[in-house]
Amino acid sequence: MIKARVTVTLKTGVLDPQGKAIEGALSTLGFSGVGQVRQGKVFDVQLDGTDTAKAEADLKAMCEKLLANTVIENYSVTLT
Repeated sequence: MIKARVTVTLKTGVLDPQGKAIEGALSTLGFSGVGQVRQGKVFDVQLDGTDTAKAEADLKAMCEKLLANTVIENYSVTLT
């Protein structure tokens, strides 16, 4: 079995209203010095088998087709 973590974040320059809301909430809660907050998504995926090259290719395809909107989001895959 292969385990992986896929992290999806907005590309630089894409507006992040949720990140701005979190940034404002942190300030309201008394956390000073927070310059910018950008939000993202994390997917933990388990794959059958032991072929890491196939797993990486499959995970990339999953990101390209479903997990990330590659027009506005970047993704990274880490096998754990």
